[in-house]
Amino acid sequence: LEEDDQVAVIVLQSMGNRAFCGGASFSEMKGLKTVEEATAFFMGFAQVINQIRNLSKFIIAQVQGKVVGGGVGLVAACDYVIANESAGVKLSELSIGIGPFVIEPAVSRKIGTTAFAQLSLEAERFKSALWAKEKGLYSTVVSSEESLKKNVTETALRLASYAPEAVKNLRKLHWKETDHWETLLPQNAEITAKLVLEEATQNILKSL
Repeated sequence: LEEDDQVAVIVLQSMGNRAFCGGASFSEMKGLKTVEEATAFFMGFAQVINQIRNLSKFIIAQVQGKVVGGGVGLVAACDYVIANESAGVKLSELSIGIGPFVIEPAVSRKIGTTAFAQLSLEAERFKSALWAKEKGLYSTVVSSEESLKKNVTETALRLASYAPEAVKNLRKLHWKETDHWETLLPQNAEITAKLVLEEATQNILKSL
Protein backbone atom coordinates (compact mmCIF):
# COMPACT_ATOMS: atom_id res chain seq x y z
CA LEU A 1 0.00 0.00 0.00
CA GLU A 2 2.88 2.36 0.73
CA GLU A 3 4.25 1.85 -2.80
CA ASP A 4 0.86 1.97 -4.57
CA ASP A 5 0.32 5.42 -6.09
CA GLN A 6 -3.39 4.64 -6.44
CA VAL A 7 -3.74 4.48 -2.64
CA ALA A 8 -3.91 7.88 -0.94
CA VAL A 9 -5.34 6.90 2.46
CA ILE A 10 -5.31 3.63 4.40
CA VAL A 11 -8.26 2.55 6.57
CA LEU A 12 -7.49 0.10 9.39
CA GLN A 13 -10.51 -1.95 10.42
CA SER A 14 -11.37 -5.38 11.77
CA MET A 15 -13.71 -8.05 10.48
CA GLY A 16 -17.19 -8.35 11.96
CA ASN A 17 -19.01 -5.92 14.21
CA ARG A 18 -17.87 -6.89 17.69
CA ALA A 19 -14.39 -6.21 19.15
CA PHE A 20 -11.93 -4.16 17.11
CA CYS A 21 -8.88 -5.88 18.64
CA GLY A 22 -8.54 -8.11 21.69
CA GLY A 23 -4.78 -7.77 21.96
CA ALA A 24 -2.31 -10.64 22.20
CA SER A 25 -3.73 -14.17 22.39
CA PHE A 26 -3.65 -15.66 25.89
CA SER A 27 -3.58 -19.19 24.47
CA GLU A 28 -0.50 -18.38 22.38
CA MET A 29 1.22 -16.77 25.37
CA LYS A 30 0.74 -20.00 27.33
CA GLY A 31 2.75 -21.87 24.71
CA LEU A 32 5.81 -19.61 24.75
CA LYS A 33 8.94 -21.40 25.99
CA THR A 34 12.02 -19.24 25.36
CA VAL A 35 12.88 -15.54 25.56
CA GLU A 36 13.65 -15.54 21.83
CA GLU A 37 10.30 -17.08 20.98
CA ALA A 38 8.42 -14.74 23.30
CA THR A 39 10.27 -11.67 22.01
CA ALA A 40 9.35 -12.58 18.43
CA PHE A 41 5.73 -12.96 19.55
CA PHE A 42 5.53 -9.49 21.12
CA MET A 43 7.47 -7.96 18.23
CA GLY A 44 4.32 -8.31 16.14
CA PHE A 45 2.75 -5.16 17.58
CA ALA A 46 6.15 -3.39 17.61
CA GLN A 47 6.66 -4.01 13.90
CA VAL A 48 3.18 -2.82 12.95
CA ILE A 49 3.52 0.36 15.00
CA ASN A 50 6.89 1.13 13.41
CA GLN A 51 5.48 0.42 9.95
CA ILE A 52 2.62 2.84 10.60
CA ARG A 53 5.10 5.41 11.90
CA ASN A 54 7.12 5.21 8.68
CA LEU A 55 4.19 5.53 6.28
CA SER A 56 3.94 8.53 3.96
CA LYS A 57 0.12 8.28 3.85
CA PHE A 58 -2.57 9.04 6.39
CA ILE A 59 -4.06 6.05 8.15
CA ILE A 60 -7.58 6.08 9.63
CA ALA A 61 -8.71 3.60 12.27
CA GLN A 62 -12.36 2.54 11.97
CA VAL A 63 -13.10 1.27 15.48
CA GLN A 64 -16.46 -0.47 15.71
CA GLY A 65 -15.99 -2.25 19.04
CA LYS A 66 -13.87 -2.66 22.16
CA VAL A 67 -10.10 -2.31 22.02
CA VAL A 68 -7.81 -4.20 24.40
CA GLY A 69 -4.05 -4.34 24.99
CA GLY A 70 -1.92 -4.12 21.88
CA GLY A 71 -4.91 -2.93 19.89
CA VAL A 72 -4.83 0.31 21.86
CA GLY A 73 -1.29 0.83 20.60
CA LEU A 74 -2.33 0.29 16.99
CA VAL A 75 -5.17 2.79 17.35
CA ALA A 76 -2.84 5.29 19.01
CA ALA A 77 -0.44 5.07 16.07
CA CYS A 78 -3.12 6.01 13.53
CA ASP A 79 -3.51 9.58 12.30
CA TYR A 80 -7.28 9.78 12.70
CA VAL A 81 -9.55 7.50 14.72
CA ILE A 82 -13.31 7.25 14.25
CA ALA A 83 -15.02 5.04 16.83
CA ASN A 84 -18.45 3.76 17.75
CA GLU A 85 -19.69 4.79 21.20
CA SER A 86 -19.45 1.11 22.23
CA ALA A 87 -15.68 1.10 21.58
CA GLY A 88 -14.35 1.09 25.14
CA VAL A 89 -10.61 0.68 25.76
CA LYS A 90 -8.63 -1.35 28.27
CA LEU A 91 -4.98 -2.15 28.96
CA SER A 92 -5.29 -5.52 30.70
CA GLU A 93 -1.60 -6.49 30.68
CA LEU A 94 -0.84 -5.78 34.34
CA SER A 95 -3.63 -8.12 35.44
CA ILE A 96 -1.87 -11.10 33.83
CA GLY A 97 1.62 -10.33 35.10
CA ILE A 98 3.11 -8.33 32.25
CA GLY A 99 2.68 -4.70 31.18
CA PRO A 100 1.90 -2.59 28.09
CA PHE A 101 5.57 -1.89 27.46
CA VAL A 102 5.63 -2.35 23.67
CA ILE A 103 2.76 0.04 23.03
CA GLU A 104 3.54 2.58 25.77
CA PRO A 105 5.46 5.00 23.52
CA ALA A 106 2.59 5.16 21.01
CA VAL A 107 -0.15 5.47 23.62
CA SER A 108 1.67 8.02 25.79
CA ARG A 109 2.48 10.07 22.69
CA LYS A 110 -1.22 10.27 21.89
CA ILE A 111 -2.89 10.66 25.31
CA GLY A 112 -0.06 11.71 27.62
CA THR A 113 1.68 9.90 30.45
CA THR A 114 -0.96 10.66 33.09
CA ALA A 115 -3.82 9.15 31.08
CA PHE A 116 -1.59 6.22 30.09
CA ALA A 117 -0.82 5.54 33.76
CA GLN A 118 -4.51 5.67 34.63
CA LEU A 119 -5.38 3.28 31.83
CA SER A 120 -2.59 0.82 32.59
CA LEU A 121 -3.17 0.76 36.36
CA GLU A 122 -6.91 0.11 36.01
CA ALA A 123 -6.14 -3.08 34.13
CA GLU A 124 -9.50 -4.77 34.70
CA ARG A 125 -11.75 -1.85 33.76
CA PHE A 126 -12.85 -0.54 30.39
CA LYS A 127 -12.68 3.19 29.82
CA SER A 128 -15.52 4.52 27.67
CA ALA A 129 -15.23 5.73 24.10
CA LEU A 130 -16.02 9.23 25.35
CA TRP A 131 -13.09 8.99 27.79
CA ALA A 132 -10.87 7.94 24.88
CA LYS A 133 -12.04 10.94 22.84
CA GLU A 134 -11.54 13.31 25.77
CA LYS A 135 -7.96 12.08 26.18
CA GLY A 136 -7.21 12.35 22.46
CA LEU A 137 -7.07 8.65 21.54
CA TYR A 138 -10.23 8.92 19.42
CA SER A 139 -10.82 11.81 17.02
CA THR A 140 -14.56 11.30 16.63
CA VAL A 141 -17.17 9.12 18.37
CA VAL A 142 -20.41 8.21 16.58
CA SER A 143 -23.58 6.46 17.70
CA SER A 144 -24.21 3.84 15.01
CA GLU A 145 -22.50 1.53 12.53
CA GLU A 146 -24.04 3.50 9.68
CA SER A 147 -22.64 6.76 11.04
CA LEU A 148 -19.26 5.11 11.54
CA LYS A 149 -18.98 3.99 7.92
CA LYS A 150 -20.27 7.32 6.61
CA ASN A 151 -17.84 9.31 8.74
CA VAL A 152 -14.89 7.11 7.74
CA THR A 153 -15.72 7.45 4.04
CA GLU A 154 -16.08 11.23 4.26
CA THR A 155 -12.85 11.59 6.24
CA ALA A 156 -10.93 9.32 3.88
CA LEU A 157 -12.07 11.31 0.85
CA ARG A 158 -11.11 14.57 2.54
CA LEU A 159 -7.65 13.35 3.55
CA ALA A 160 -7.10 11.80 0.11
CA SER A 161 -7.66 15.20 -1.51
CA TYR A 162 -4.51 16.66 0.04
CA ALA A 163 -1.21 16.85 -1.86
CA PRO A 164 0.85 13.66 -1.31
CA GLU A 165 4.13 15.52 -0.70
CA ALA A 166 2.47 17.77 1.86
CA VAL A 167 0.99 14.72 3.61
CA LYS A 168 4.34 12.94 3.59
CA ASN A 169 6.15 15.88 5.16
CA LEU A 170 3.38 16.53 7.68
CA ARG A 171 3.54 12.92 8.86
CA LYS A 172 7.31 13.28 9.30
CA LEU A 173 6.63 16.32 11.45
CA HIS A 174 3.98 14.47 13.48
CA TRP A 175 6.43 11.63 14.15
CA LYS A 176 9.56 13.70 14.80
CA GLU A 177 11.87 12.46 17.55
CA THR A 178 10.58 8.88 17.30
CA ASP A 179 13.38 7.34 15.21
CA HIS A 180 14.67 5.65 18.37
CA TRP A 181 11.51 3.52 18.42
CA GLU A 182 13.28 1.20 15.96
CA THR A 183 15.37 0.02 18.92
CA LEU A 184 13.08 1.01 21.83
CA LEU A 185 10.11 -1.14 20.83
CA PRO A 186 12.22 -4.31 20.37
CA GLN A 187 13.79 -3.66 23.78
CA ASN A 188 10.34 -3.34 25.31
CA ALA A 189 9.26 -6.53 23.54
CA GLU A 190 12.13 -8.36 25.21
CA ILE A 191 11.15 -6.98 28.64
CA THR A 192 7.62 -8.27 28.07
CA ALA A 193 8.97 -11.61 26.84
CA LYS A 194 10.91 -12.18 30.05
CA LEU A 195 7.89 -11.30 32.17
CA VAL A 196 5.51 -13.61 30.30
CA LEU A 197 7.83 -16.56 31.00
CA GLU A 198 7.77 -15.93 34.77
CA GLU A 199 6.12 -18.75 36.70
CA ALA A 200 3.58 -16.40 38.30
CA THR A 201 2.52 -15.05 34.91
CA GLN A 202 2.20 -18.52 33.40
CA ASN A 203 0.07 -19.61 36.36
CA ILE A 204 -2.28 -16.68 35.78
CA LEU A 205 -2.52 -17.50 32.07
CA LYS A 206 -3.26 -21.16 32.79
CA SER A 207 -6.11 -20.16 35.09
CA LEU A 208 -7.85 -18.12 32.40
